[in-house]
Amino acid sequence: MAPRNLINLENVSLTYGKGAVLDHVSLGLAEGARIGIVGRNGGGKSSLVKILGGQETPNDGRVSMANGTHLGTLSQIDKADPKATVRDIVLGDQADHEWATNSKARDVLTGLFGGFGESILAREMGPLSGGERRRVALAKLLISDLDVLLLDEPTNHLDVEAVTWLAEHLKTRRGLALAVVTHDRWFLDEVSDRTWEVVDGQIEEYDGGYSAYVLAKAERMRQSSVEEQKRNMLIKKELAWLRRGAPARTSKPKFRIDAANELIENEPPPRNNVELLAFANARLGKTVYELHNATIRVGDRDLFTGLDWNVGPGDRIGIAGVNGAGKTTLLKVLTGQLELAAGKLVTGTTVKPAFLSQHLEELNPKWRVLEAIEHISTHVEIGKGKSLSASQLGERLGFGSDAQWTPVGDLSGGERRRLQLTRLLMGGPNVLILDEPTNDFDVETLAALEDLLDSFAGTLLVVSHDRYFLERVCDTFVGVMGDGSLRNLPGGLEEYLKLRKAQPDEPTAFTQDASAPKTELTAAQKRDLQKDLQRIERSIAKLDVSIKEILSKMEVHSSNFEKVATLNDDLQPLIMEKEELENRWVLLSEDLD
Repeated sequence: MAPRNLINLENVSLTYGKGAVLDHVSLGLAEGARIGIVGRNGGGKSSLVKILGGQETPNDGRVSMANGTHLGTLSQIDKADPKATVRDIVLGDQADHEWATNSKARDVLTGLFGGFGESILAREMGPLSGGERRRVALAKLLISDLDVLLLDEPTNHLDVEAVTWLAEHLKTRRGLALAVVTHDRWFLDEVSDRTWEVVDGQIEEYDGGYSAYVLAKAERMRQSSVEEQKRNMLIKKELAWLRRGAPARTSKPKFRIDAANELIENEPPPRNNVELLAFANARLGKTVYELHNATIRVGDRDLFTGLDWNVGPGDRIGIAGVNGAGKTTLLKVLTGQLELAAGKLVTGTTVKPAFLSQHLEELNPKWRVLEAIEHISTHVEIGKGKSLSASQLGERLGFGSDAQWTPVGDLSGGERRRLQLTRLLMGGPNVLILDEPTNDFDVETLAALEDLLDSFAGTLLVVSHDRYFLERVCDTFVGVMGDGSLRNLPGGLEEYLKLRKAQPDEPTAFTQDASAPKTELTAAQKRDLQKDLQRIERSIAKLDVSIKEILSKMEVHSSNFEKVATLNDDLQPLIMEKEELENRWVLLSEDLD
């Protein structure tokens, strides 16, 4: 007997000003279902989760839930009381003996926090970082007895180890219906056995996780022969990558894989490493970065001691490590933003680096997207006599011909990050350093970025918690182990996770005493924090203006219910964005103090 549906959507439509996000959608979320939700940013993924969870009411259609269904939702917006403790949020009014005798609660607390001592549970939410807050919200849901779990970007701010633990934990929760929105394709493959793609207001369903979805979509494209050639080529390259990867990646699809493989019978591998290396040698010479007996220090803490590391021409290196271990600091040393405490850094004379940091640069909000790109250059060389115009590169990274005329001030966070990357690439660097480049990107944009990086002939250094992205674009890996060393990882990220498990337990951000003195910031770090604060203050001021304008319009149209409802839909995201910025401002201010 087929499992019953716990949530049903019947002919559901949802409209936001410009058009239908969901257009007469009918589907069901069944007991024990494991659904991965993919689609472009702004395409309706989060809206679908909100409708499933009852947080949003559709304009048309019916949403029903089976009697007695217990549901939990993890959203991207954190609204916790800053004065509440971790105990308040996660355990509520449970007595110590209640949760302490619950093996599931102990497992969750240990997996996400590293333990469940008083130093963890007594911490207040206000000073916690984004990653710590995400762990608290996840812990609250995972400890609860739920029938349905809806997760919107659960892996944001989590390191590779935490993402791996979360995937393993969810796989043990038999009978739990799961629907997850995430750009982390490794995570999708691990936890989902069915994929919903939100596209043009409809939901297209596929068997299997992300890898199976890619194969199935290619098969549909082969049969229909109506997709554009460019998108077809992207899918082919993704297929080529999946085919040369681990056999487990292709073990889940339930359709004819052979038919899909016909598409790539004569396709070249995703990268020709010999050609890339030869071109890189021509541009870079033999030296890129060399660290000799280096000590890297932040405040009074040595992150690395006696470090010897050589980054050569054409190297494509993925850097793994826990939050706070020093990955970003290492990149800043290589680019000259921070000085060594001891030792020597040798930089090749022909090195032309570009550094994509986790912080968005401030651009003229009145510029059009194309103007912002052409402000760097009108053309960029990509090797073998080929070049791309500013418009062509923008299009390859998701800025279509219409989007290129959008004012920078109207872009979302993900779009601004794409623009930041596009501007870096237009500078024609021969060393590309990416610090968490996948933040805020949808899976389609990530595929386009990976395709672009395949043709990058220089040296590539990537820090990311996105395991799929790291394995897709990098050839070798190193691990920042948190003990002052940098470890080569011939076995890739699996070897890193095994080494971390073998390490003795170390204090985490949650097991440290919250009253312990903070590490003294350097002058450069203080300047960076002050710039971030000023940037946030400017953003809040802009949001205040927009919010006031909408409130004024709501007063004018107070008798027109439909108009007020539309304005309110525009207002709520601005209010949530302002709250998030204010929380970040408070946290940064405390760090600066």
